[in-house]
Amino acid sequence: MEETKEKQSNGMAITFGDIPKVPTQDAIDGIKFDFNDGLRVLMPKGAKSYHIRFVDLGTKSCVYDTITPEGGDCVVFSFKKYFIKFRLVISEVADDRLLFMHDFDAADKDVVVRFPVHTLGDSIAWFSYVERFQQKLNCKLTCVVSEWFAEIVKKQYPQIKFVSKEEAAEIQSYANYNVGLYELGNVTHQPVDHRYVGLHRVAAHIFGVDDSDIPPRFDLSAPRQIKEKYVCIGVQSTSLAKYWNNPEGWDRVVNYLKSKGYRVLCIDKDRIGGKAGTFIRKPEGAEDFTGALPLQERINLLKDAEFYIGLSSGLSWLAWGCQIPVIMISGFTNPINEYKNPYRVINYNACNSCWNEFKDFNLADFWHCPRLAGTDRRYECTAMITADQVIDMIDKVIEDIK
Repeated sequence: MEETKEKQSNGMAITFGDIPKVPTQDAIDGIKFDFNDGLRVLMPKGAKSYHIRFVDLGTKSCVYDTITPEGGDCVVFSFKKYFIKFRLVISEVADDRLLFMHDFDAADKDVVVRFPVHTLGDSIAWFSYVERFQQKLNCKLTCVVSEWFAEIVKKQYPQIKFVSKEEAAEIQSYANYNVGLYELGNVTHQPVDHRYVGLHRVAAHIFGVDDSDIPPRFDLSAPRQIKEKYVCIGVQSTSLAKYWNNPEGWDRVVNYLKSKGYRVLCIDKDRIGGKAGTFIRKPEGAEDFTGALPLQERINLLKDAEFYIGLSSGLSWLAWGCQIPVIMISGFTNPINEYKNPYRVINYNACNSCWNEFKDFNLADFWHCPRLAGTDRRYECTAMITADQVIDMIDKVIEDIK
């Protein structure tokens, strides 16, 4: 088996798991091929020379043309690893007489899609496009995701099988595709960089499907738990640039919501987050619903909230799938980075959208501020989002849901 490792957009290595060591499909004369990690063709030991071509049927162009060496014992493979409808052509070297031709066709065949991360937002963001890919190929699709994520979607998507990366390694798949946020300049694993199209839509481009926003389906059938009107909030994230760095922001918003008759529930995993010297606490006036609870319990609570207020983080994506309005407070991402949202809050008068510019954002550094580090303006992207700006958006949501 071969374990595939690549770099993601913060330069850190990401591991997708194993693919079959030997291509799974038979051509001629002992030659094997498949579409695991791009189109790859194995020439057996002792093989004569062949003329090999890879044709992109979408663009009607030949993207690879080679003569294999006498004696074989080699693998030829495509540079591009994202979905391309390839044609494999094998011909005689002397007169180019056609010996074998195969057009990509995954109908009723095993196809594996692999997510490398254990973060909530990325998994939700990419997942809707997995179903579209399965429908496009009409294949037997297996998806490698975290077990806790599989638990909230598998019943809603019975046509997709969910497994661990160890289980996926045993599948003799026809094709395999990896979804991730790749390092700057990577044109091998993605046809377009996520900074151009957004966190979630990069998956659509990797799969070659429609990139319009459709939230994933969750089980929203649980009975309502709280009879009073309530709003859920999430104040924690994984990087200081993602936080709402206005020191009075959350307290004023919570007090305003309570003055309008809402209970305010803080549903973060952690009541206190951040790093040493930069701790962020649950707002004093919010009710403490924090804790490492199963995601389905979070869904059961979110689905009956009047709306959710949060950051560019996983809970905002989860709330999107719960079909409630989401007020997203974010300055470090450009609005294109997330799903289209009429309740997005950003202040363009401040530094903004550094995540979507063409330099890598180092998520491994909790304090990373790529443009204004070392100055008294760092994190102004959210520090300059005022409580009044968010309160205006709250009023808009309340008016819209009447």
